[in-house]
Amino acid sequence: MWTRTMFETDFYHVISWFLIYSVLGWVVESIYMSFCEKRFVNRGFLLGPCCPIYGFGALLVYFILRPFSGNYVILYVIGCIVPTVFEFFVAAFMQMFLGKVWWDYTDKPFNFRGVICLESTIAWGFYTLFLFLFLQRGVMFLTNLVPFEIGTRIIPIVMTVACLDLLIHIMIAKKEYMPERIESVLNSIANFKLRR
Repeated sequence: MWTRTMFETDFYHVISWFLIYSVLGWVVESIYMSFCEKRFVNRGFLLGPCCPIYGFGALLVYFILRPFSGNYVILYVIGCIVPTVFEFFVAAFMQMFLGKVWWDYTDKPFNFRGVICLESTIAWGFYTLFLFLFLQRGVMFLTNLVPFEIGTRIIPIVMTVACLDLLIHIMIAKKEYMPERIESVLNSIANFKLRR
């Protein structure tokens, strides 16, 4: 399983990179917001130190833009566009599924619906350059520090804990809607059986 490839990279490395980028995203977000608010701010949706949107976003950018890794102009331009589009669709998904988005750019100039803004778009381009020039090498180095045999035992545990954490927090976020949702699902099942 671990040696199957995805985007010419084995599954073990893809999952490892995802976890590292998710933790790094949490660290950067938490430090930035703690500095802005002058108190500790846990920017993660989850209980653990993890922001999966950064893991998905970093891998999306890396795998899409890897063919252009030597062209810094293309990296920057597309590095502005891809994460901004990703951020917009994640916000739309969160709004639809959870009823709210966990960031708000309405006070930023040139924002669209408060979920994307010019400032972040410009920053994504610089983050993309940083990822290709320095960060990915560091993430690969960290992944290779852990022996494969140990990593393949640790990753399932970490992923299980993260998935449980996610499930619990989704249920907490949606708890006021749960009775309606459960009733709706039960009614759908009952109506389906009646129709049959």
